[in-house]
Amino acid sequence: MAFKPALVIVDVQEDFCPPNGSLAVQGGRDIVPSINELLAFPFAVKIATKDFHPQDHISFASNHQPPNNKPFESTITIQNPLNPEETEETRLWPDHCVQGTKGSELVPELDVSKVQHIVEKGQDKRVEMYSAFADPFTTNVSRSNLAQILKDVGITDVYVVGLAADYCVKFTALDSVKEGFKTWVVGEATKAVDTSALPEVHKEYEKVGVSVIGMGDLTKVKGYTS
Repeated sequence: MAFKPALVIVDVQEDFCPPNGSLAVQGGRDIVPSINELLAFPFAVKIATKDFHPQDHISFASNHQPPNNKPFESTITIQNPLNPEETEETRLWPDHCVQGTKGSELVPELDVSKVQHIVEKGQDKRVEMYSAFADPFTTNVSRSNLAQILKDVGITDVYVVGLAADYCVKFTALDSVKEGFKTWVVGEATKAVDTSALPEVHKEYEKVGVSVIGMGDLTKVKGYTS
């Protein structure tokens, strides 16, 4: 199959960026110039994703009773509503990226004029959804239309950037492989919540064949013509 690349920009939203984001990743805004540079490359399709939670989302610490409701510290076990035998443990967060709020908006310095699709995720209040493709359950409760968009265009390779490297970028990249795409993460165009977690993230990538590359390693994309 001929090389046909896509760019997926994960969750570069106000709530994930300083100075005012409720769940700001340190240096989150600093990657936007690199992402804008990538947006000028001839990807076959360019997609931005957004966390887009209802106010009563299960991942918000504010929706749980004390003492197990400390943002960043407390964890809960989520039971799959479609298959009660399947469970996932997840961390609780401050309210973030609530539908219709300033925090859910893509940062204004991101060149969205070059983005063809905006994919919203995390809309089902019952499940966590770090990946831009689907929630983590084997029997999915919530799936976005990202895989369908990529398959409809005939994409072979997915290049993932954005926030955060150790959460939504990681799970999006891992799911991209599951969906059948050769997957690349552009290191300089991501930031992590916890940089000490990155070696473990990269080990997970190695197991499934995700490649972490630099901005200088995109010569194949630059030379792509549809």
